[in-house]
Amino acid sequence: MNSLIASSLDSQDSPELPSVDAGKLNLLGLSREALVEFFADMGEKPFRAQQLMKWLYHRGVSDFEQMTDMSKALRAKLEAVACIIVPEIVVQNYSTDGTRKWVMRMPGGSSIETVYIPDGGRGTLCVSSQIGCAVDCSFCSTGKQGFNRNLTAAEIIGQMWIAAHSFGSRDVSSERYVTNVVFMGMGEPLLNYGPVLNASKLMMDDLGFGIGKRRLTISTSGVVPAIDQLGDDTDVSLAISLHAPTDELRDVLVPLNRKYPIAVLLAACRRYLDKLPDKRKITVEYTLMKDVNDSPEQAVQLAAVLADLPVKINLIPFNPFPNSGYERPSRNAAMRFSKILQEAGHIATIRTTRGDDIDAACGQLVGQVEDRTRRQERWKMQHDQATGL
Repeated sequence: MNSLIASSLDSQDSPELPSVDAGKLNLLGLSREALVEFFADMGEKPFRAQQLMKWLYHRGVSDFEQMTDMSKALRAKLEAVACIIVPEIVVQNYSTDGTRKWVMRMPGGSSIETVYIPDGGRGTLCVSSQIGCAVDCSFCSTGKQGFNRNLTAAEIIGQMWIAAHSFGSRDVSSERYVTNVVFMGMGEPLLNYGPVLNASKLMMDDLGFGIGKRRLTISTSGVVPAIDQLGDDTDVSLAISLHAPTDELRDVLVPLNRKYPIAVLLAACRRYLDKLPDKRKITVEYTLMKDVNDSPEQAVQLAAVLADLPVKINLIPFNPFPNSGYERPSRNAAMRFSKILQEAGHIATIRTTRGDDIDAACGQLVGQVEDRTRRQERWKMQHDQATGL
């Protein structure tokens, strides 16, 4: 296990108590248990945690003074030792199809992106887990921005807080615009294991946002040790970014495959399903790229590779970004690929592109990353050499 993965697993047991505002404790993102302990240290009863969570997550109130079922004395004590800090919104864009995208500035100056996608009675929030991404998938614009750092649980749950209360003043426990959450924004969630797990549990808490376990999906490019750990810690839905039917191709598209090849990854998925208390399927994400992984032969290979695993396959036509080197397949090619999978007995759907007019489509999230890996610099140099610039 490499050091990056090991540290992500170890972080789940580390206290997540981000302090800001001149030493005050940011209460955003703390679990119910952590808030009970916080109030106990203040000499207060456990029900105070429930009161605060209802104000913060159900009503979207971040000002202690407005939490009127607490005494003035308690509110003054809270003001002295704690704060509620949500991410700073730099830009909020609206697509013609109803999609919303937020650019949020994080401490240190870098920015992340979060996307809300409405679809009938469903509203899916795509959240980020890292500033940039520690995994350099060749077809993803986020990966080309390099990597800065992991997000804290407060910064992850803050994205949910902003989106849930962006529709006006109301109680989110009685009317939810955000019905589903997917960790498919910037970053590899399982390389930020502890904060992602903590934020997920808070999203599912009835005093948090009440998202059902089947409606919360963590997507991974294949961090196998963390998938095994995840099965011991929670039972959310799991998605894997596969994108190729063979190790030879996936080694190029998803470099993590060189450490955890397809057979090893799929075995971990089987173990994860075995730990769940109910019958469920793994979501397989497969980005279709013209003349790269969209041939009928590759569809047959993919159907065979996934034959023994309960899956639903989400085919994603590539969303172009500048200098990517990849192209979007034709609709006929995508339909042909899907049909072959369906004829082999798989559930396969082609994802409708949403929010591409505001660069909010899958694979287009870039934010503004102060790159600590020099990946941006190397990628630009390689592109300039290839194009003769």
